[in-house]
Amino acid sequence: MTENAIITATSLIAAALIGMAASLAAAFGNSNLCGKAIESMARQPEESGRLFTNMLVAVGLVESMPILCYVIAIVLVFANPFVK
Repeated sequence: MTENAIITATSLIAAALIGMAASLAAAFGNSNLCGKAIESMARQPEESGRLFTNMLVAVGLVESMPILCYVIAIVLVFANPFVK
């Protein structure tokens, strides 16, 4: 097996692990965030509109990190800087 083949195979495995970890972290983060927001809305119904807006902003921020991870994974697969 050549050096480039090993680097390419390792990059594919790394990209798969990056995608898996990013999606799991976003899922756990979003579920925790939405659960706490719903609990807060149940405790203070008069503030539910404000809490919902803040929840949507926070979900967008949580989702931005996996998107960046996916971009890094795509760069590792298609424009690998380690392949000579």
